[in-house]
Amino acid sequence: MATTDPPNPEPKADLRKPGIVRRLEAQRTRHRQRPFYVRVVYIVVGFTLLLGGLAMLVLPGPAFVVIPIGLAILSLEFVWAEGLLDRALEKGEIARQKAAATTKTQRIWTALACLLGAAALLAWALVGDIPLVPV
Repeated sequence: MATTDPPNPEPKADLRKPGIVRRLEAQRTRHRQRPFYVRVVYIVVGFTLLLGGLAMLVLPGPAFVVIPIGLAILSLEFVWAEGLLDRALEKGEIARQKAAATTKTQRIWTALACLLGAAALLAWALVGDIPLVPV
C-alpha cells in the first residue's frame, strides 16, 4: 500500500528565482570545500565591494551594480548576505516591471521633463555667465 505525498511546491519557488541565485546556490556547496585561505579572500573581496558600493550611494559610482556583486560573493559564506541579495533582486525585479508597465504618456512626460531640465541648465550657463569649460 503506497502512500502518495503531496506535491512539493519547492520547484515552483525555485523557478521564480533569478538565474544568478540558482547558480549561487549550486556553487555554495563547492565553495565550502575550498581551502580556508581562499574563503577568507572571498570574504575580504566581498566586504570590500559591499563597502565600496555603500560609499557609492553618496559618491559617484555604480552603487546599484557593485552592492549586489558584493552581496553575491558574501552570500557564499553568510546567510544574512543571501537574504539581503534575495531582497535586493526582488526589489530590482519589481522596479523593472514597474518601468516596463509605464504608459506612453508617462514616457513622453518624463522625456519632456528631462529636456526642459537640460534647457534650463543650458540657459543658466549662458545667462548666468557660468563657464561651460573649467578654466
